[in-house]
Formats: sequence, structure tokens, C-alpha cells
Amino acid sequence: MNPTVFIVDDDTSFLSAAVRLLRASGFAVRPFNSAREFLAQLEPETPGCALVDLQMPEMNGLDLQAALTRTRKAMPVVFLTGHGDIPSTVRAMREGAEDFLEKRAPKEKLLQAVRRAILRDAQERATRTRTREVQARFKKLSDRERAVLEHVLRGRLNKQIADDLGICERTVKLHRTSITTKLGVQSVAEIARLAQEAGTFPKGQ
Repeated sequence: MNPTVFIVDDDTSFLSAAVRLLRASGFAVRPFNSAREFLAQLEPETPGCALVDLQMPEMNGLDLQAALTRTRKAMPVVFLTGHGDIPSTVRAMREGAEDFLEKRAPKEKLLQAVRRAILRDAQERATRTRTREVQARFKKLSDRERAVLEHVLRGRLNKQIADDLGICERTVKLHRTSITTKLGVQSVAEIARLAQEAGTFPKGQ
């Protein structure tokens, strides 16, 4: 699916001009006159970025950014404003905005921000896909295997794990073999890296 630039602005004339600019530059574009309309129609799997006006009635740009963050529809946001607003700029960037531009900014600067936002979206989606894939591997583990794995990641030896769990050492070895097979790795270091990727076990265990 090709990335789309979603433009959200209640200023009809600016919205039309932005659509023309971005389409002429080769981007797929979908315009919206309100934040609520945009949120209602946005599909979570649609890649791209949002070009959002800061000041809009009912739901402003910062509120829209917050709403995207709370949902599975998160995507990079490039803010546009008719006038400089330092507090809003600070808040927007702190919440992860890709850029904050005045509407009279040079066209190339706007296009560069959109390109960065689309690239960032692709990278973040790839990361989320990878995380889901790794988490799926850990879901294959039985409760006992997860218990053994927690001890392995703490650096416990097989004999210690056996004593802690009340099982024989041979059983621990069998569980460890099953764990590495299901996770598709060979070493404890690889398991630890996967666990961090999946967010399965707290750092430092």
C-alpha cells in the first residue's frame, strides 16, 4: 500500500493549495476539513503522515495528535500554523511531531518535512511488525518454559533453576532446548535480545 499524505485544515483555500502542491510533487493525498472527519475515516493499516493545521474549531491540531497517539492509528504529524506559537511548538515536538512549520514556509521545506515523516512512518511500521512477530514466538512457550526462561535470563545455572522450580536438571535442559527451538535462536544472548525486542521481560532480569 502506497503512503498517503492526509491534510487536515479547515481553511479551504489553503487545503486546496496544499493538495495541488503535494500531488504535483508525486504524493498521494487525501484532504479533510476537520480533525474528527479525518479520525473517523482513517484506517489503522494506511501508511503515510498527517499534515495538520494547529488551529481548528472543535478539535485542534494538538488534540488530534493526542487522539492519534491513543489509538492504533498513530502516524507522524507535521504541524502547520499561520503564526508562530512557541508553547504549542514545544508541546507538539515533545509529543513526537515530525516538524512544526508556518504556513508561509518555503514549499521545499514543507516537502522535505513530508518526506521525512513518510520515511519515519515506514520505519516505525517495520519496527511494530517485527515486534509483533517476535512476541508471537514467545507466545508459543508453555508456562513452564517461560518460568525456565526467566531464570535463564537472570543468569541462573541449570542446577540452580532445577532447585528453584523443583524439577530435575535434565528437565531444565529439555525445556531450554524447546525454548531455543520455538524462538529460533541458539544462544542466551540471542534470547535476551529477542526478549528486549518483544518487551517480554523487564530489563535487568
